[in-house]
Amino acid sequence: MSGFIAGISHNHIAAAGRLLGMLVYILDRRHRRIVRRNLKFIYPEWSISQIRTFSRLIFQNMGITVLEFCQIISFSRSDISSRVRIKGEENLLKAIESNKGVIFISAHLGNWEMSPLAVSIYLEKPILLIARKIRSKALEWWIYKIRSRFGNIVVDKKGALPKMVRTLSKGEMLGLLIDQETTHSEGIKVTFFGRTVTATPAAAILARRLGSMVLPGFCVRKPGGGLLLIIEPPVTLIKTDDVRTDLQTNTQIMTDVIEKTVRQYFEQWFWLHKRWKRHYPYLYHEDIARRQRRREKRKRLSA
Repeated sequence: MSGFIAGISHNHIAAAGRLLGMLVYILDRRHRRIVRRNLKFIYPEWSISQIRTFSRLIFQNMGITVLEFCQIISFSRSDISSRVRIKGEENLLKAIESNKGVIFISAHLGNWEMSPLAVSIYLEKPILLIARKIRSKALEWWIYKIRSRFGNIVVDKKGALPKMVRTLSKGEMLGLLIDQETTHSEGIKVTFFGRTVTATPAAAILARRLGSMVLPGFCVRKPGGGLLLIIEPPVTLIKTDDVRTDLQTNTQIMTDVIEKTVRQYFEQWFWLHKRWKRHYPYLYHEDIARRQRRREKRKRLSA
């Protein structure tokens, strides 16, 4: 059965994924609303027709991503090597040869779960992946199975700092997705698509402390089908006597790299995320009220 699933062509996965995405677009009013408000917030000049068109493309790409994730479980090393073309191998090899550790930064773009798998297979070395807990235990288990394939190590972001430092100190690679909202206490204010967001400074802190290279990489879908893993040159960071300013500046530099790539592969980013909720909560007031009701219900049940 796994061999059959792995053998399904990318064209068939893409076609089925687009259908799945359109079905979800029609049925899932809540996430359709989030995507549309995100787009209108970033591009207030867009017409309703433009927003609807791109919303459909975003859902279609998300449908493809979900089916690709299902297929990854059945892939062998050779399946991944044959299906993912790597562009920028020289950047990856130079970073590894530095022996100062590599912080591989990426975003929820294209097939983001494929990036660390393809890199670890190419290097024949495991990667330490830092991830936040998912509420659904079944989904958590499924994602863990994908991420830990071929020797990669998955660590919960809470309490992960010592493990991250040890990994980089040994000259190994750490993988971080840095495009989602974080708490005020854990994050730094930066600008994303011209709007204020809170981003994690983890990569900037570790790079400054250990001298590790920060290497952006994104696994995106090519127009003609198939996956392309783009490894960009290491990010040029600043280092002065003002630590606080350096962390803010360097986190902004990394966020700019994410934004540039999202603009290039616009419909492949995870627009279903409430990226601007910390500073513009009115965008998602229904979802925030819904979450508050759930919290109050849990409190009443536990009282």
